[in-house]
Amino acid sequence: MTPLATTQCTCSSTPHTPQGRWLELPVAPRANNRIRFASTGESLQSMSPTEALAWLTETMDKGITLDGVNLAGPGDPLADLVPTLETLRLVREKYPELKLGITTLGLGAEQAAEALLQAGVSRVTLLVDGIDLDVIRKLYAWIRPGSRTVPLPVATEMLLSEQIMAMKAFVGTGCSVGIKTTIYPGYNDFHAEDIARIMGSLGAEFMAVASSVPVEGEEILLERPTPEMMATIHAQVAKHLPLIVVPETMSAHAQNCSDCGCQTAASSQPKPSIERPNVAVVSSGGMEVDLHLGHAAKALIYGPREDGLTCLLETRSLPEPGFGSARWELLADILKDCFALLTASAGESPKKILADRGIRVLITNDDIAGIVDVLYGGGKKGNQCRKGKAV
Repeated sequence: MTPLATTQCTCSSTPHTPQGRWLELPVAPRANNRIRFASTGESLQSMSPTEALAWLTETMDKGITLDGVNLAGPGDPLADLVPTLETLRLVREKYPELKLGITTLGLGAEQAAEALLQAGVSRVTLLVDGIDLDVIRKLYAWIRPGSRTVPLPVATEMLLSEQIMAMKAFVGTGCSVGIKTTIYPGYNDFHAEDIARIMGSLGAEFMAVASSVPVEGEEILLERPTPEMMATIHAQVAKHLPLIVVPETMSAHAQNCSDCGCQTAASSQPKPSIERPNVAVVSSGGMEVDLHLGHAAKALIYGPREDGLTCLLETRSLPEPGFGSARWELLADILKDCFALLTASAGESPKKILADRGIRVLITNDDIAGIVDVLYGGGKKGNQCRKGKAV
């Protein structure tokens, strides 16, 4: 079988296929997993459904011809179906001619497959970096099938089982299903052919293979896959499935491809200022962002100390429920020195009210230390105070 090379732009995480040119919409705010070698803080860059539609409209108005849109990242579209289904609805209403797709790890896919089919999804890219429990356990820092992180030995078994069920469910609904595998040298480079063989037997139509890109500051800094390694893997995969070669990602920030016109979302990450140097966080235990804003009684306030180190400064009490929109106006007053608020979930009303008052609500489930570091210009994991300043 001859490998299928593509002219995919380096800014897209979903490969171009013979099905045409697709625009990726990053509307998934909630992550349900983390690869050990990935940078933290990606979930801070998601769009709301209305923002995604506006960006799609802007793209179409520029005369760029699209065959479809794909919902992919920065979290997982199935970790929170509400923004996923709302985005699909908005796009389908305005652009019924566009095909719809998602890129997902597959957790919860069996339960979501019918709703996605009704919403118009016709293409699914399943992220599969391993189909062996030992391999999966070495790749993932954590996996969250539901609202809480499950112990990794249990979670990996659930992931493997649910990815197989996801293949069967999506293929059963008539979706075009492909696989995307990222190669991590020393961890799964020997494993790609097994993934292609097994997923091909379950109905996968293609396999996209990407090279991992080392992230400075992570606990484990991998070597880049060599060209010789990738050539061997490409040949192995092509024995079982049509191969799509994914070029290395150059940047996570906005780019326009000169050769194909494909685009990715601009990073709209908020930044500290002289007037608003701090970040508010709602958390049950002080380690992870894991509370719904509506359920939070207190907020942790992070910001620069007098010596310039960014640390936990204080804890503030939040308004009690029951005051409607007035509750969020009062919250805005309490957090008037904050440029962002980190929470696991929040309604549209508080997000809008707080945004109008200069406070960006960021939905995430990651560790507090890593995300705060990202917001102050870092990007590395850690729980130590770091040098920082308002800009």
